[in-house]
Amino acid sequence: MMTKFKSASIAKLREVCAALPGATQDIKWGEVLVFSVGEKMFATTHTDVGNTFSFKVDQDRFLDLTDRPGIIPAPYMARFKWVQISDPKAISLDEAIELVTRSYQLVFSKLTKKMQMEISHG
Repeated sequence: MMTKFKSASIAKLREVCAALPGATQDIKWGEVLVFSVGEKMFATTHTDVGNTFSFKVDQDRFLDLTDRPGIIPAPYMARFKWVQISDPKAISLDEAIELVTRSYQLVFSKLTKKMQMEISHG
């Protein structure tokens, strides 16, 4: 049985993002918690008690995901194939974890080989 994505899932996604190798987190724009690897963002969420979570997706998944009710092109980041979960009923927690992990992988793969080695062996 798949667990539905909900407010409590935001905390779980934050845990998953923070636990990825080399992941860092900081606050940008006053209220946005940003997860990065190699100083490149791979996921964002609001610091308050919101239900939104944004992340990068594969180009071939972007339209599929944004066709679903409750998942929209991420404001300011859609051109980079980022989506935003705006309705917690739009996605299961399992799928959300899978997608943020993939976002991390997409961003990590664009880092320099030297940086990838430092993160992998650091």
